[in-house]
Amino acid sequence: MKTSIATVCLSGDLAEKLAAISAAGFDGVEIFEQDFLTFDGSPRDVGRMIRDHGLEITLFQPFRDFEGLPEPQRARAFDRAERKFDLMGELGTDLMLICSSVSPLALGGIDRAAADLRELGERAAGRGLRVGYEALAWGRHVSDHRDAWEIVRRADHASIGLILDSFHTLARKIDVESIRSIPGDRIFIVQLADAPMIDMDLLYWSRHFRNMPGQGDLAVSDFMRAVMATGYDGPISLEVFNDQFRGGSPKSIAIDGRRSLVALMDEVRRVEPELATTAAGLPDLPPRIAVEGVEFVEFVADESEAETLSILLRVMGFAERGRHRSRDVLLFRQGDINIVVNLEKEGFAHSSWLVHGTSAYAMGLRVDDAAATVERARALGAEPFAERRGPGELHIPAIRGIGGGVIYFIDGKSELSRVWDIEFEPTEADPTPQAGLTCIDHVAQTMNYEEMLSWVLFYTSIFRARKLPMVDVVDPGGLVRSQVIENGDGTLRLTLNGAENRKTLAGHFVAESFGSSVQHLALATDDIFATARAMHDLGFQPLEIPRNYYDDLEARLGLEPEFAARLLDFSILYDRDEAGEYFQFYSHIQGDGFFFEIVERRGGYRGYGAPNAPFRIAAQKRELPPKGMPKF
Repeated sequence: MKTSIATVCLSGDLAEKLAAISAAGFDGVEIFEQDFLTFDGSPRDVGRMIRDHGLEITLFQPFRDFEGLPEPQRARAFDRAERKFDLMGELGTDLMLICSSVSPLALGGIDRAAADLRELGERAAGRGLRVGYEALAWGRHVSDHRDAWEIVRRADHASIGLILDSFHTLARKIDVESIRSIPGDRIFIVQLADAPMIDMDLLYWSRHFRNMPGQGDLAVSDFMRAVMATGYDGPISLEVFNDQFRGGSPKSIAIDGRRSLVALMDEVRRVEPELATTAAGLPDLPPRIAVEGVEFVEFVADESEAETLSILLRVMGFAERGRHRSRDVLLFRQGDINIVVNLEKEGFAHSSWLVHGTSAYAMGLRVDDAAATVERARALGAEPFAERRGPGELHIPAIRGIGGGVIYFIDGKSELSRVWDIEFEPTEADPTPQAGLTCIDHVAQTMNYEEMLSWVLFYTSIFRARKLPMVDVVDPGGLVRSQVIENGDGTLRLTLNGAENRKTLAGHFVAESFGSSVQHLALATDDIFATARAMHDLGFQPLEIPRNYYDDLEARLGLEPEFAARLLDFSILYDRDEAGEYFQFYSHIQGDGFFFEIVERRGGYRGYGAPNAPFRIAAQKRELPPKGMPKF
C-alpha cells in the first residue's frame, strides 16, 4: 500500500512542498490545481520534477461542478474536462477527482449524474485515464458517499470509480459500516483527514480546521477499517486544509503526515488482524509502548547555575546520591525521583546549554523494552539519538523529541536497569533529609501553539497514551492552550502548553529560552502538609498566593475556616471534583520561567488543578526578573 499527500496540506511553493514530501518518505503526491497554476513551469516540467523526487502523481484535483448541468453549461463542462485530460497527459498522471457539484444550476437525479459520468468515462478511457467521484459534505444534491457510490455503480464504467474522504463521511456522521459493501476495486483513492469536534458550518470547518489522523476527534480508524475490509489496496492519501499548516514548516508537517498514516494503519491492523495483508508495504511496528514511569529528568547548567539549582533541590529534600564516574554529572534523589545535573563542557548537553541556558533538556522513561521503543519511534519518523560513550558507559537507547530535547529509555531486560550503579559513584555523605516527595506526577512542556498538534501526534503514536480535551488557561497576557497526554494508570502524564504570544508566561519562556522545553516538573507527595512543613524547615520559600484567593476559595467551596487557613499558611492551592481533591504549591520562578510544583492527589482526582492556573500565573509573573538580571 502506497502513501500519498495532497500538496494543499503544506506551505511553500510547489518545489518546497515536493522536497518535503519526498524527504518524509511518501510514495506519491496529489497535485492540487492551484499549486500547479501558480508554478512557473510547464506541465511536463512539473511531472519531471515530481519523478525526480522519486514520487508518482496519485491524483490531479479538483474538478468542480461537472455533473447534472443543463445545456449549454453541460457541453462547456465536458470541454473543461477535455482540457484537464490534456493537462494530465502532460503531467503524467491517470486519475482526476470530480467532487459533487455545488452549482446552483445543477439538476438533481442519480441517473442524470450517472449518465454524465458514463459519457465522461468513455472519453477518459480513450486516453487511458480514470475519473474518481467524491461526495462533498456540502454538495448541492450529493453529500453522502452512499449516493456517490450509487451514481458510480449506475455509471457502470471501468474508468469511473469512487473517491472516499474520511472528513466528508465522518463530519456528517454517516455510518462507516456502509463502506464495507463497496467493492474495493471500485474505490480509486482514499483521502484521509481528522478534525477537532467543532459545531460550525461544514465548509468552513473543512477548509480551516482539518488535521492529520490522530490529531483530532473523528473516528478515522473506524473509517479506515471499513475501507480496508473492502479489499482496497490503492494509495492512502492525506487531504488536509489547515490554517496553521499553511504557515508552518513543510518539512515538519510532511513528517507528521507520514507518521499519522503509519500509526493509523498499525492501529487498523491491530484492531482487525485479518486486514493485515491489505496493508502490506507499510512498516511492521512493535505495538504502542507502555510507559511504567519517568526514570529521570536531566538538567544542563554551568557551574554557577548548577550551584543555584543544587541549593533549590536540597531545600526541597533532594540529596546528592551520585557522581558520574567519567563525566561532570551529578545525581540527586528523593523517593523514586532522579534529577540529573549535567555540567559537561562538550557534547550535546553543552550545546543545549549554549542555546537554551539552564534547562531540563532530557528525560528518561521506564519502558518494558527500550530497543522496541526506539524501533517503533524510528518507523514513525523519530530521529534516533546517540553520543560517544566512554569506557564502562552504557548505550542507553534514545530519540530526539519534537522540541529538540532527548528522550532516553530504560528497561529491565539488560544492564540498563542498573545504570545508576554502573555509571555513578555513590555519594552518601549528603545529610539532606527527605521531604516526602515520592515520584514525578507529571512533566509540563511548553511550545508555540502552532506546534502542539505535532507534539500530540508524536507522543500518542509512539506510546500507549491518550490525549484529553484541550483546556484554555487564562494568563493576564492572553490565553494558553493546554492539552494533557496520559496513560490509564497515571505512570505517564505530560501537559503540553501552547503559547500564542510572548506576553504570557508560557510565551515568555519559549521566547527567552529560545525554543520549546520542559517548563515545570510536578512532584508527588502523599501528604502535602507534611511535605510543605518539611521543606519549610529546610529553607524552602513557596510562591506566595494572595489572601484574596483563599477568602474566595473558602466561600466558593464552603471550606472550613481552619482548613482554608492551613492552605494559606503554606501557599497551597486547592481544587476538587466529584472524584477527589488536588493540592498544589510551587517554587519561585527560576531562569526564564522554569519552576517546580508539589502535588497531592486524593481519591480519584484525575485533573491538573486548571482552575488555579490564573492565580498561579499572576503570582509568577509578578516576580519575573527584569531584563539583564541573573536568570537562575
